[in-house]
Amino acid sequence: MTNTALLKYYIDKKELTQTQIADMLNISFACFNNKVNNKRQFTTIEINKLCNILGLNLQQKDDVFFCDLCTQ
Repeated sequence: MTNTALLKYYIDKKELTQTQIADMLNISFACFNNKVNNKRQFTTIEINKLCNILGLNLQQKDDVFFCDLCTQ
């Protein structure tokens, strides 16, 4: 499960918008929004691209994309 709040924090920290991120991933904003809000899952390729875009290290990657205890 994706930690929505933490992902949004890292996006804001890079001063990017969700629309810009969706464009970088070559997906629609609606699709990206569904993935951010755990209605759909990110693919491995999308996770790796997002980590590169946002500059996330392995621990941050785990905290954002593999959050078993998230309540969002």
